[in-house]
Amino acid sequence: MVGSIEAKSLQSNGSVHHNGLNLEEKLDEFRRLLGKSDKDPLRIVSVGAGAWGSVFAALLQESYGGFRDKFQIRIWRRAGRAVDRETAEHLFEVINSREDILRRLIRRCAYLKYVEARLGDRTLYADEILKDGFCLNMVDTPLCPLKVVTNLQEAVWDADIVVNGLPSTETREVFEEISKYWKERITVPIIISLSKGIETALEPVPHIITPTKMIHQATGVPIDNVLYLGGPNIAAEIYNKEYANARICGAAKWRKPLAKFLRQPHFIVWDNSDLVTHEVMGGLKNVYAIGAGMVAALTKESATSKSVYFAHCTSEMIFITHLLAEEPEKLAGPLLADTYVTLLKGRNAWYGQMLAKGEINRDMGDSISGKGMIQGVSAVGAFYQLLSQSSLSILPSEEKKPVAPVESCPILKTLYKILITREQSTQAILQALRDETLNDPRDRIEIAQSHAFYRPSLLGQP
Repeated sequence: MVGSIEAKSLQSNGSVHHNGLNLEEKLDEFRRLLGKSDKDPLRIVSVGAGAWGSVFAALLQESYGGFRDKFQIRIWRRAGRAVDRETAEHLFEVINSREDILRRLIRRCAYLKYVEARLGDRTLYADEILKDGFCLNMVDTPLCPLKVVTNLQEAVWDADIVVNGLPSTETREVFEEISKYWKERITVPIIISLSKGIETALEPVPHIITPTKMIHQATGVPIDNVLYLGGPNIAAEIYNKEYANARICGAAKWRKPLAKFLRQPHFIVWDNSDLVTHEVMGGLKNVYAIGAGMVAALTKESATSKSVYFAHCTSEMIFITHLLAEEPEKLAGPLLADTYVTLLKGRNAWYGQMLAKGEINRDMGDSISGKGMIQGVSAVGAFYQLLSQSSLSILPSEEKKPVAPVESCPILKTLYKILITREQSTQAILQALRDETLNDPRDRIEIAQSHAFYRPSLLGQP
Protein backbone atom coordinates (compact mmCIF):
# COMPACT_ATOMS: atom_id res chain seq x y z
CA MET A 1 0.00 0.00 0.00
CA VAL A 2 1.31 3.45 -0.93
CA GLY A 3 0.32 6.27 1.39
CA SER A 4 -2.23 6.46 4.14
CA ILE A 5 -5.53 8.13 4.88
CA GLU A 6 -5.62 7.09 8.51
CA ALA A 7 -5.78 10.72 9.70
CA LYS A 8 -8.96 11.37 7.69
CA SER A 9 -12.48 10.35 8.66
CA LEU A 10 -14.42 7.96 6.43
CA GLN A 11 -18.08 8.92 6.10
CA SER A 12 -20.92 6.46 5.65
CA ASN A 13 -20.90 7.06 1.90
CA GLY A 14 -17.20 6.21 1.70
CA SER A 15 -15.99 9.74 0.94
CA VAL A 16 -13.05 11.25 2.77
CA HIS A 17 -13.52 14.48 4.69
CA HIS A 18 -10.82 16.79 5.96
CA ASN A 19 -12.15 19.21 8.60
CA GLY A 20 -15.56 19.23 6.91
CA LEU A 21 -14.23 19.57 3.36
CA ASN A 22 -15.11 16.79 0.96
CA LEU A 23 -11.79 15.97 -0.66
CA GLU A 24 -13.36 13.73 -3.26
CA GLU A 25 -15.53 16.60 -4.47
CA LYS A 26 -12.45 18.82 -4.78
CA LEU A 27 -10.65 16.10 -6.70
CA ASP A 28 -13.63 15.48 -8.99
CA GLU A 29 -13.99 19.20 -9.68
CA PHE A 30 -10.36 19.50 -10.71
CA ARG A 31 -10.50 16.31 -12.78
CA ARG A 32 -13.50 17.69 -14.70
CA LEU A 33 -11.58 20.85 -15.43
CA LEU A 34 -8.85 18.71 -17.02
CA GLY A 35 -11.41 16.67 -18.95
CA LYS A 36 -10.49 13.40 -17.23
CA SER A 37 -12.75 10.39 -17.84
CA ASP A 38 -14.04 8.20 -14.99
CA LYS A 39 -11.39 5.52 -15.44
CA ASP A 40 -8.50 7.91 -16.16
CA PRO A 41 -6.76 9.00 -12.91
CA LEU A 42 -5.24 12.42 -12.37
CA ARG A 43 -1.50 11.77 -12.64
CA ILE A 44 0.94 13.99 -10.78
CA VAL A 45 4.71 13.58 -10.65
CA SER A 46 7.16 15.50 -8.48
CA VAL A 47 10.52 15.83 -10.25
CA GLY A 48 13.24 16.08 -7.63
CA ALA A 49 13.21 14.76 -4.09
CA GLY A 50 14.53 17.59 -1.95
CA ALA A 51 12.76 18.56 1.25
CA TRP A 52 10.05 20.76 -0.27
CA GLY A 53 9.44 18.54 -3.30
CA SER A 54 9.10 15.45 -1.09
CA VAL A 55 6.80 17.18 1.41
CA PHE A 56 4.64 18.58 -1.39
CA ALA A 57 4.20 15.09 -2.84
CA ALA A 58 3.49 13.63 0.61
CA LEU A 59 0.81 16.25 1.35
CA LEU A 60 -1.02 15.38 -1.87
CA GLN A 61 -0.61 11.65 -1.24
CA GLU A 62 -2.12 11.97 2.23
CA SER A 63 -5.01 14.10 0.97
CA TYR A 64 -5.97 12.28 -2.21
CA GLY A 65 -4.07 8.98 -2.21
CA GLY A 66 -7.08 7.08 -0.89
CA PHE A 67 -8.91 7.63 -4.19
CA ARG A 68 -6.78 5.21 -6.18
CA ASP A 69 -9.03 5.07 -9.24
CA LYS A 70 -9.02 8.86 -9.52
CA PHE A 71 -5.59 9.97 -8.35
CA GLN A 72 -1.98 8.83 -8.66
CA ILE A 73 1.19 10.58 -7.51
CA ARG A 74 4.80 9.54 -7.86
CA ILE A 75 8.13 11.18 -7.24
CA TRP A 76 11.25 10.99 -9.38
CA ARG A 77 14.77 11.08 -8.08
CA ARG A 78 18.03 9.84 -9.49
CA ALA A 79 19.11 6.34 -8.51
CA GLY A 80 22.44 5.46 -6.92
CA ARG A 81 22.78 8.09 -4.17
CA ALA A 82 24.17 6.14 -1.22
CA VAL A 83 23.24 6.99 2.36
CA ASP A 84 26.40 7.41 4.42
CA ARG A 85 26.96 5.40 7.63
CA GLU A 86 26.43 8.38 9.95
CA THR A 87 23.07 9.20 8.35
CA ALA A 88 22.04 5.53 8.44
CA GLU A 89 22.78 5.40 12.17
CA HIS A 90 20.78 8.56 12.80
CA LEU A 91 17.92 7.27 10.68
CA PHE A 92 17.81 4.12 12.79
CA GLU A 93 17.50 6.26 15.93
CA VAL A 94 14.65 8.24 14.36
CA ILE A 95 12.80 5.04 13.42
CA ASN A 96 13.10 3.55 16.91
CA SER A 97 11.97 6.79 18.57
CA ARG A 98 8.65 6.69 16.71
CA GLU A 99 6.41 3.71 17.48
CA ASP A 100 4.11 4.48 14.52
CA ILE A 101 7.05 4.49 12.09
CA LEU A 102 8.55 1.36 13.63
CA ARG A 103 5.26 -0.53 13.32
CA ARG A 104 4.78 0.68 9.76
CA LEU A 105 8.20 -0.57 8.67
CA ILE A 106 7.72 -3.93 10.39
CA ARG A 107 4.31 -4.29 8.74
CA ARG A 108 5.89 -3.55 5.34
CA CYS A 109 8.78 -5.98 6.05
CA ALA A 110 11.17 -3.06 5.63
CA TYR A 111 12.69 -2.75 9.12
CA LEU A 112 15.50 -5.29 8.78
CA LYS A 113 17.40 -3.33 6.14
CA TYR A 114 17.67 -0.37 8.53
CA VAL A 115 19.07 -2.68 11.21
CA GLU A 116 21.64 -4.02 8.74
CA ALA A 117 22.57 -0.49 7.64
CA ARG A 118 22.98 0.55 11.29
CA LEU A 119 25.41 -2.35 11.76
CA GLY A 120 27.28 -1.45 8.58
CA ASP A 121 26.26 -4.69 6.87
CA ARG A 122 24.51 -3.05 3.93
CA THR A 123 24.23 0.27 2.09
CA LEU A 124 20.97 2.14 1.85
CA TYR A 125 20.12 4.35 -1.11
CA ALA A 126 18.19 7.61 -1.17
CA ASP A 127 15.50 6.38 -3.58
CA GLU A 128 15.10 3.21 -1.46
CA ILE A 129 14.46 5.05 1.81
CA LEU A 130 12.19 7.59 0.12
CA LYS A 131 9.78 4.76 -0.70
CA ASP A 132 9.50 4.26 3.07
CA GLY A 133 8.93 7.98 3.65
CA PHE A 134 12.45 9.21 4.46
CA CYS A 135 13.78 12.20 2.54
CA LEU A 136 17.58 12.28 2.66
CA ASN A 137 17.55 16.04 3.30
CA MET A 138 15.34 15.79 6.40
CA VAL A 139 15.46 12.31 7.94
CA ASP A 140 14.20 13.71 11.25
CA THR A 141 10.77 14.19 9.68
CA PRO A 142 9.40 10.87 8.39
CA LEU A 143 6.81 11.26 5.63
CA CYS A 144 4.17 8.87 4.40
CA PRO A 145 5.39 6.15 2.01
CA LEU A 146 5.70 7.36 -1.59
CA LYS A 147 5.83 5.75 -5.00
CA VAL A 148 9.36 6.46 -6.23
CA VAL A 149 10.47 6.22 -9.86
CA THR A 150 14.11 6.50 -10.94
CA ASN A 151 13.46 6.42 -14.69
CA LEU A 152 12.64 9.97 -15.81
CA GLN A 153 10.74 8.91 -18.94
CA GLU A 154 8.55 6.54 -16.95
CA ALA A 155 7.89 9.28 -14.41
CA VAL A 156 6.78 12.10 -16.70
CA TRP A 157 5.53 10.75 -20.03
CA ASP A 158 1.83 10.69 -19.11
CA ALA A 159 1.76 13.17 -16.20
CA ASP A 160 -1.07 15.71 -16.10
CA ILE A 161 0.80 17.86 -13.56
CA VAL A 162 4.57 18.00 -13.13
CA VAL A 163 5.93 19.56 -9.93
CA ASN A 164 9.44 20.98 -10.27
CA GLY A 165 11.21 20.26 -6.99
CA LEU A 166 14.69 20.64 -8.51
CA PRO A 167 17.24 23.31 -7.63
CA SER A 168 17.27 26.12 -10.19
CA THR A 169 20.79 25.06 -11.22
CA GLU A 170 19.44 21.67 -12.41
CA THR A 171 16.05 22.73 -13.77
CA ARG A 172 16.99 23.51 -17.37
CA GLU A 173 19.00 20.34 -17.92
CA VAL A 174 16.34 17.99 -16.56
CA PHE A 175 13.45 19.66 -18.38
CA GLU A 176 15.36 19.61 -21.65
CA GLU A 177 15.52 15.85 -21.20
CA ILE A 178 11.83 15.72 -20.28
CA SER A 179 10.94 17.56 -23.49
CA LYS A 180 12.28 14.59 -25.49
CA TYR A 181 9.63 12.37 -23.91
CA TRP A 182 6.79 14.80 -24.66
CA LYS A 183 7.23 15.12 -28.41
CA GLU A 184 4.27 12.82 -29.10
CA ARG A 185 2.00 14.29 -26.41
CA ILE A 186 -1.45 15.46 -27.42
CA THR A 187 -2.40 17.18 -24.15
CA VAL A 188 -0.35 19.98 -22.60
CA PRO A 189 0.76 19.33 -19.01
CA ILE A 190 0.54 21.80 -16.14
CA ILE A 191 3.86 22.53 -14.43
CA ILE A 192 4.17 23.88 -10.88
CA SER A 193 7.67 25.05 -9.98
CA LEU A 194 8.77 25.16 -6.35
CA SER A 195 12.30 26.28 -7.22
CA LYS A 196 13.77 29.51 -5.84
CA GLY A 197 16.77 30.71 -7.80
CA ILE A 198 17.76 32.65 -10.88
CA GLU A 199 20.20 32.82 -13.77
CA THR A 200 21.43 35.99 -15.44
CA ALA A 201 21.65 36.46 -19.21
CA LEU A 202 23.39 39.49 -20.77
CA GLU A 203 22.08 39.25 -24.34
CA PRO A 204 20.30 40.94 -25.99
CA VAL A 205 20.04 43.05 -22.82
CA PRO A 206 20.83 42.10 -19.20
CA HIS A 207 17.91 40.14 -17.77
CA ILE A 208 16.94 37.46 -15.25
CA ILE A 209 15.94 33.94 -16.19
CA THR A 210 13.76 32.22 -13.60
CA PRO A 211 13.01 28.48 -13.30
CA THR A 212 9.55 28.88 -14.86
CA LYS A 213 11.12 30.58 -17.87
CA MET A 214 13.80 27.86 -18.07
CA ILE A 215 11.01 25.26 -18.12
CA HIS A 216 9.06 27.16 -20.79
CA GLN A 217 12.18 27.50 -22.95
CA ALA A 218 13.24 23.88 -22.46
CA THR A 219 9.88 22.22 -23.11
CA GLY A 220 7.86 24.63 -25.21
CA VAL A 221 4.98 24.30 -22.73
CA PRO A 222 3.00 27.58 -22.94
CA ILE A 223 3.88 29.97 -20.12
CA ASP A 224 0.19 30.03 -19.12
CA ASN A 225 0.62 26.38 -18.08
CA VAL A 226 3.73 27.05 -15.98
CA LEU A 227 3.17 28.32 -12.43
CA TYR A 228 5.24 29.11 -9.34
CA LEU A 229 4.32 28.12 -5.78
CA GLY A 230 6.21 29.67 -2.89
CA GLY A 231 5.80 31.22 0.51
CA PRO A 232 7.29 31.80 3.95
CA ASN A 233 7.50 28.25 5.17
CA ILE A 234 9.76 25.40 6.26
CA ALA A 235 9.00 22.05 4.61
CA ALA A 236 9.22 19.86 7.73
CA GLU A 237 6.97 22.20 9.70
CA ILE A 238 4.32 22.17 6.97
CA TYR A 239 4.29 18.38 6.99
CA ASN A 240 3.93 18.44 10.77
CA LYS A 241 0.76 20.52 10.29
CA GLU A 242 2.15 23.87 11.40
CA TYR A 243 -0.18 26.55 10.02
CA ALA A 244 1.35 28.03 6.85
CA ASN A 245 0.45 29.88 3.69
CA ALA A 246 1.81 30.12 0.17
CA ARG A 247 1.00 31.76 -3.15
CA ILE A 248 0.56 30.08 -6.47
CA CYS A 249 1.39 32.55 -9.21
CA GLY A 250 0.62 32.47 -12.90
CA ALA A 251 -2.25 32.65 -15.38
CA ALA A 252 -5.77 32.76 -13.92
CA LYS A 253 -6.87 29.73 -15.96
CA TRP A 254 -4.91 27.38 -13.70
CA ARG A 255 -3.80 29.29 -10.61
CA LYS A 256 -7.28 29.72 -9.16
CA PRO A 257 -8.42 26.09 -9.48
CA LEU A 258 -4.99 24.88 -8.34
CA ALA A 259 -5.12 27.11 -5.26
CA LYS A 260 -8.43 25.48 -4.34
CA PHE A 261 -7.17 21.97 -5.09
CA LEU A 262 -3.96 22.39 -3.07
CA ARG A 263 -5.48 24.21 -0.10
CA GLN A 264 -5.64 22.33 3.19
CA PRO A 265 -6.83 23.42 6.66
CA HIS A 266 -3.24 24.00 7.82
CA PHE A 267 -1.82 25.05 4.42
CA ILE A 268 -3.61 28.01 2.89
CA VAL A 269 -2.82 28.69 -0.76
CA TRP A 270 -3.57 32.12 -2.21
CA ASP A 271 -3.25 32.99 -5.88
CA ASN A 272 -1.53 35.89 -7.63
CA SER A 273 -0.99 36.90 -11.25
CA ASP A 274 2.59 38.16 -10.79
CA LEU A 275 4.56 35.04 -11.67
CA VAL A 276 8.09 36.25 -12.37
CA THR A 277 8.45 38.89 -9.65
CA HIS A 278 7.40 36.54 -6.83
CA GLU A 279 9.76 33.92 -8.22
CA VAL A 280 12.68 36.36 -8.31
CA MET A 281 11.97 37.52 -4.77
CA GLY A 282 12.13 33.91 -3.62
CA GLY A 283 15.70 33.81 -4.95
CA LEU A 284 16.68 37.23 -3.60
CA LYS A 285 16.00 36.45 0.06
CA ASN A 286 18.32 33.41 -0.14
CA VAL A 287 21.21 35.75 -0.96
CA TYR A 288 20.88 37.77 2.20
CA ALA A 289 20.04 34.77 4.39
CA ILE A 290 23.58 33.46 3.88
CA GLY A 291 25.02 36.72 5.16
CA ALA A 292 22.67 36.68 8.12
CA GLY A 293 23.95 33.26 9.11
CA MET A 294 27.53 34.50 8.95
CA VAL A 295 26.76 37.51 11.15
CA ALA A 296 24.94 35.34 13.70
CA ALA A 297 27.89 32.95 14.01
CA LEU A 298 30.62 35.58 14.03
CA THR A 299 28.92 37.69 16.72
CA LYS A 300 27.76 34.74 18.87
CA GLU A 301 24.12 35.49 18.04
CA SER A 302 24.34 39.16 18.98
CA ALA A 303 20.85 40.61 18.63
CA THR A 304 22.30 44.07 18.01
CA SER A 305 24.61 42.92 15.22
CA LYS A 306 21.87 40.90 13.59
CA SER A 307 19.52 43.91 13.66
CA VAL A 308 22.18 46.10 12.05
CA TYR A 309 22.61 43.51 9.32
CA PHE A 310 18.85 43.19 8.88
CA ALA A 311 18.50 46.96 8.40
CA HIS A 312 21.16 46.98 5.66
CA CYS A 313 20.06 43.80 3.88
CA THR A 314 16.38 44.79 3.79
CA SER A 315 17.28 48.21 2.39
CA GLU A 316 19.30 46.51 -0.35
CA MET A 317 16.40 44.18 -1.13
CA ILE A 318 14.01 47.14 -1.31
CA PHE A 319 16.49 48.94 -3.58
CA ILE A 320 16.66 45.91 -5.90
CA THR A 321 12.87 45.40 -5.97
CA HIS A 322 12.47 48.97 -7.21
CA LEU A 323 14.59 48.00 -10.22
CA LEU A 324 12.59 44.83 -10.83
CA ALA A 325 8.98 45.75 -10.03
CA GLU A 326 6.68 48.54 -11.17
CA GLU A 327 4.81 48.44 -7.85
CA PRO A 328 7.44 47.18 -5.38
CA GLU A 329 5.39 48.10 -2.32
CA LYS A 330 3.06 45.19 -3.10
CA LEU A 331 5.99 42.82 -2.58
CA ALA A 332 7.11 44.18 0.78
CA GLY A 333 5.01 41.85 2.95
CA PRO A 334 5.64 38.58 1.08
CA LEU A 335 9.36 39.32 0.65
CA LEU A 336 9.95 40.22 4.29
CA ALA A 337 7.92 37.22 5.52
CA ASP A 338 9.90 34.84 3.31
CA THR A 339 13.16 36.48 4.38
CA TYR A 340 12.22 36.26 8.05
CA VAL A 341 11.49 32.52 8.03
CA THR A 342 14.65 31.83 6.02
CA LEU A 343 16.77 33.76 8.52
CA LEU A 344 15.19 31.84 11.38
CA LYS A 345 15.46 28.29 10.09
CA GLY A 346 16.36 28.10 6.42
CA ARG A 347 19.23 26.12 4.93
CA ASN A 348 20.85 29.25 3.43
CA ALA A 349 21.21 30.90 6.84
CA TRP A 350 22.49 27.58 8.20
CA TYR A 351 25.08 27.47 5.40
CA GLY A 352 26.34 30.96 6.31
CA GLN A 353 26.62 29.95 9.95
CA MET A 354 28.55 26.76 9.20
CA LEU A 355 30.95 28.62 6.89
CA ALA A 356 31.65 31.24 9.54
CA LYS A 357 32.18 28.57 12.22
CA GLY A 358 34.54 26.64 9.95
CA GLU A 359 32.41 23.49 10.12
CA ILE A 360 32.11 23.45 6.34
CA ASN A 361 34.20 25.17 3.69
CA ARG A 362 33.64 26.62 0.24
CA ASP A 363 35.53 23.78 -1.44
CA MET A 364 32.66 21.47 -0.44
CA GLY A 365 30.51 23.24 -3.04
CA ASP A 366 26.92 24.34 -2.62
CA SER A 367 25.31 20.89 -2.42
CA ILE A 368 25.63 19.78 1.20
CA SER A 369 24.88 16.31 2.51
CA GLY A 370 21.73 16.29 4.61
CA LYS A 371 20.70 19.76 3.42
CA GLY A 372 20.62 19.61 -0.36
CA MET A 373 21.38 22.49 -2.70
CA ILE A 374 22.18 25.87 -1.15
CA GLN A 375 20.55 27.98 -3.84
CA GLY A 376 21.63 31.29 -2.37
CA VAL A 377 25.21 30.76 -3.56
CA SER A 378 24.39 30.76 -7.27
CA ALA A 379 21.88 33.57 -6.67
CA VAL A 380 24.66 35.76 -5.24
CA GLY A 381 26.61 35.33 -8.48
CA ALA A 382 23.55 35.93 -10.66
CA PHE A 383 22.37 39.11 -8.90
CA TYR A 384 25.90 40.52 -8.76
CA GLN A 385 26.46 39.88 -12.46
CA LEU A 386 23.14 41.48 -13.34
CA LEU A 387 23.50 44.58 -11.18
CA SER A 388 27.11 45.24 -12.15
CA GLN A 389 26.19 45.97 -15.79
CA SER A 390 27.07 49.53 -16.80
CA SER A 391 23.99 49.70 -19.04
CA LEU A 392 21.88 49.76 -15.86
CA SER A 393 23.82 52.63 -14.28
CA ILE A 394 22.09 54.98 -11.88
CA LEU A 395 23.01 58.36 -10.43
CA PRO A 396 22.98 58.28 -6.62
CA SER A 397 22.34 61.67 -5.01
CA GLU A 398 25.94 62.24 -3.87
CA GLU A 399 27.66 60.88 -6.97
CA LYS A 400 28.84 63.05 -9.86
CA LYS A 401 28.70 60.24 -12.41
CA PRO A 402 26.50 57.22 -12.98
CA VAL A 403 27.46 53.96 -11.27
CA ALA A 404 26.26 50.38 -11.63
CA PRO A 405 23.44 49.48 -9.19
CA VAL A 406 25.65 46.97 -7.39
CA GLU A 407 27.73 49.86 -6.03
CA SER A 408 24.75 50.72 -3.84
CA CYS A 409 24.62 47.16 -2.48
CA PRO A 410 27.71 46.68 -0.27
CA ILE A 411 26.33 43.50 1.37
CA LEU A 412 25.79 41.86 -2.02
CA LYS A 413 29.28 42.93 -3.14
CA THR A 414 30.84 41.46 0.00
CA LEU A 415 28.96 38.17 -0.31
CA TYR A 416 30.18 37.92 -3.91
CA LYS A 417 33.79 38.33 -2.78
CA ILE A 418 33.32 35.72 -0.04
CA LEU A 419 31.38 33.07 -1.95
CA ILE A 420 32.18 33.50 -5.64
CA THR A 421 35.65 35.00 -6.10
CA ARG A 422 36.69 33.84 -2.59
CA GLU A 423 39.03 36.78 -2.21
CA GLN A 424 37.70 37.54 1.28
CA SER A 425 36.91 35.51 4.39
CA THR A 426 33.55 35.44 6.15
CA GLN A 427 34.89 38.12 8.54
CA ALA A 428 34.47 40.59 5.68
CA ILE A 429 30.71 40.64 6.25
CA LEU A 430 31.28 42.31 9.64
CA GLN A 431 33.70 44.78 8.13
CA ALA A 432 31.06 45.72 5.57
CA LEU A 433 28.64 46.52 8.41
CA ARG A 434 31.24 48.57 10.28
CA ASP A 435 32.38 50.60 7.29
CA GLU A 436 32.01 54.24 8.36
CA THR A 437 31.43 55.32 4.76
CA LEU A 438 28.30 53.15 4.55
CA ASN A 439 25.17 55.22 3.98
CA ASP A 440 22.19 55.13 6.29
CA PRO A 441 19.98 52.28 5.01
CA ARG A 442 17.14 54.79 4.76
CA ASP A 443 19.16 56.79 2.20
CA ARG A 444 19.31 53.78 -0.09
CA ILE A 445 15.53 53.38 0.08
CA GLU A 446 14.99 57.09 -0.57
CA ILE A 447 17.24 56.92 -3.65
CA ALA A 448 15.19 54.04 -5.01
CA GLN A 449 11.90 55.77 -4.29
CA SER A 450 12.91 59.12 -5.77
CA HIS A 451 14.19 57.85 -9.11
CA ALA A 452 12.51 56.29 -12.12
CA PHE A 453 14.18 53.01 -11.27
CA TYR A 454 11.91 50.37 -12.75
CA ARG A 455 13.57 48.43 -15.60
CA PRO A 456 11.03 45.99 -17.10
CA SER A 457 13.74 44.58 -19.37
CA LEU A 458 15.41 43.00 -16.32
CA LEU A 459 12.55 40.49 -16.12
CA GLY A 460 12.45 39.97 -19.87
CA GLN A 461 9.50 42.31 -20.34
CA PRO A 462 9.21 44.98 -23.10
